[in-house]
Amino acid sequence: METLVEEAVATTLRNGDGDTVRLYVAACVERMAPLFVGLRAGGGGREGDVDLYAESVHDLWHVDRPLSDAEERVRVLERFPELRQKDDEVITDVVGIYAFFAALVLRHALPANGSGNPEDAVSCGHAALTAMGMLDQNVVGTGFRAQEHRLQSLSVSGDTAGLWEASTEAGRERFRAVLGHSAGSPG
Repeated sequence: METLVEEAVATTLRNGDGDTVRLYVAACVERMAPLFVGLRAGGGGREGDVDLYAESVHDLWHVDRPLSDAEERVRVLERFPELRQKDDEVITDVVGIYAFFAALVLRHALPANGSGNPEDAVSCGHAALTAMGMLDQNVVGTGFRAQEHRLQSLSVSGDTAGLWEASTEAGRERFRAVLGHSAGSPG
């Protein structure tokens, strides 16, 4: 599979250690979190899903140790409606599309965190970049994909000062853009 993740980032992940992989996926999930938590909060019966996502975002930042329950979290996550789509079903609403990508990023991040597998981390980054490319196409004048590339590079650079702050701010910007786009979209 060709990936959108820059080759230098993928190489660093493949040559790095588990801490590098865990930091990379934690930052990716942090940037996507508002697109799940914010868009699904208050949705009937989704409190447990929102709680699992928010708890996972928090726990992923403990990069010095893999999550002991990463596999169980994946099993629960795979029961989320966003990830149970049948092949012939297509998500067409704006909120659903970005909630799907946020869930997919977490779906790849959890096993990457648990095992330190760089290929899962690359898949996580690819999903985030795909979502941001779509957002750039749908909201004129944005540079979300370029921002995601930059922050992915920062997360493997070894100098990660400000990474959490930049990731949380990027997540807020994405959330505002999706809300603005969904408000202007029919259905």
